[in-house]
Amino acid sequence: MKKTAAYIWASWFGLGFAPKASGTLGSLGALPLVGLIAYCGNLSILLAAAGVCFLSGVAATAAVIRESDNKDPSLVVIDEVVGQMLTFALVWNNLADWKIWACGFILFRFFDICKMGPVKFFDRKVHNAWGVMLDDVFAGIIAAIVLYLINLYIF
Repeated sequence: MKKTAAYIWASWFGLGFAPKASGTLGSLGALPLVGLIAYCGNLSILLAAAGVCFLSGVAATAAVIRESDNKDPSLVVIDEVVGQMLTFALVWNNLADWKIWACGFILFRFFDICKMGPVKFFDRKVHNAWGVMLDDVFAGIIAAIVLYLINLYIF
């Protein structure tokens, strides 16, 4: 296991090294951070944290890609962290409801795995750290919109 800062960050403190379902673990690993920000902070802090994770994630992912010679290493889950954070942005005021958390997690994983629209474009056409990160950003944005609508009309 690589011990460099890039590997630690890109794997979200080692979650990406799981032999199976590393993306799901990365998404789950984002939830305590979102919860901490929801408890102590506000939406601006969530978006700032997502931005910092995104930009530093691009750099860390680029380093991992250079060292591994793999264009989309499964150990990189910082992209899932960013996408999962963005998923909750539009329902920020309802994060006390466990259904929002469960639905947001499931929606993000669905859009990340199914790869529709811009998610598919960045996953299949942009073969660098930006593509690795941006497909999950768009999965998070789509999940956020759907979660907002579900929250508005169903919950």
